[in-house]
Amino acid sequence: MNEDIVIPIAFFSTVIILALGIPLVRGYLRRAELKGALPPADPEQSARLARIETAIESMAIELERISEGQRFTTKLLAERAQPESLARLEGGAIRREPS
Repeated sequence: MNEDIVIPIAFFSTVIILALGIPLVRGYLRRAELKGALPPADPEQSARLARIETAIESMAIELERISEGQRFTTKLLAERAQPESLARLEGGAIRREPS
């Protein structure tokens, strides 16, 4: 007779454990998620970050302008130096004469 009582007791204790355990585990997981979440954003800090972002973008644009000017100047100097070296070559400065 003892064996006949063990199975229903095990079944009902399992049901009670699940009925109480599932909500407890869900609540624990929600608390853990909320602890890891970021705090609400401060409007003053958001405005400050927006100003920093704008400043960095304007610096990047200015840096691009400077680098473009550098490329243009380098190209002009290279084009200016190239005809002189060609004139020297064509003028006979570096011409081999047959021996």
